Amino acid sequence: MSPGEIKTALRDEAARLGFVACGIASAAPVGEPSASAFRTWVEEGMHDCMAYMAANVDKRLDPTLLVPGARSVIAVALPYRPKTFMPSSSLQLSCYAYGKDYHDAMRARLALLMGHLGKLCGRVVGGRMFCDTAPVLERYWAWRAGLGWMGKSCNLIVPGAGSMVFIGEIVCDIDLPPDSPMPPRCGNCTACLASCPSGALCAPYRLDARLCLSCQTIERRGALDPATVRCLGNRLYGCDTCQTVCPWNKDAAPTTVEEFTPSDELMSMTPQDWERLDEEHFRRLFKGSAVKRAKYAGLMRNIRAALHGDCGDGCGQESGGTL
Repeated sequence: MSPGEIKTALRDEAARLGFVACGIASAAPVGEPSASAFRTWVEEGMHDCMAYMAANVDKRLDPTLLVPGARSVIAVALPYRPKTFMPSSSLQLSCYAYGKDYHDAMRARLALLMGHLGKLCGRVVGGRMFCDTAPVLERYWAWRAGLGWMGKSCNLIVPGAGSMVFIGEIVCDIDLPPDSPMPPRCGNCTACLASCPSGALCAPYRLDARLCLSCQTIERRGALDPATVRCLGNRLYGCDTCQTVCPWNKDAAPTTVEEFTPSDELMSMTPQDWERLDEEHFRRLFKGSAVKRAKYAGLMRNIRAALHGDCGDGCGQESGGTL
């Protein structure tokens, strides 16, 4: 098969596996101005408590340092927009965490896709698979591979699927024809910036994680900042505001990935149920879930903050809770 035929067959297989987009970029150092923008973002401390973002910067900006001999970056998008959302009367989880851990769902499909690529090429493919598990500038490679464009919210937006997608990559030694990056289509819209509850979207294409409710409720250990609590509302884990207001998500098709279907128990949780959540119930409710990243202590801290305005160090912020 020619490289072009391999690429077409690979895309067909990706679609069969549930990916809504699959594209190719040539493996090379991250181009400008993206590389400089990332370095500046880290130097200004906007990564906040995510220390791993400041580690291995050279590898993050050059996939050939992660995979010597790499020729192509195969980027894919797996949709997670739910068919139904949690009731507005309850505390809210970011809908990426409704079902099973996306790392597992993505890795399983990437492994099948990489195996299929080997069959198409007639040899073992040299390379590695990634999904939020290594220093890879994933949204850049998804844009570079033509999956979508970078929105002003800093989320990748895929035509027809919106921004509620997980991104994965196969960095490999197969030389495939690259796709063209997609130009931005946000136009004059600034709904995401205007609606960000904490002002974390401080400018188009610029996110300050020190203010981001997703970063603070998931990555932050210890007490929450009182300013975070005042903006929290009924958010329990993460924040989807910049996505729910985005016009490109309005008509996005819901996911058909079975692993991302939430349990009836999760969807029926009331504020009272959350407040009474014990560690055994937490382990059962979130078995195999990405929510475990926050740990039981972190989730209970968030529950107290959302319901009672408690930032976790004994303080009370009356404007914190809304329920």
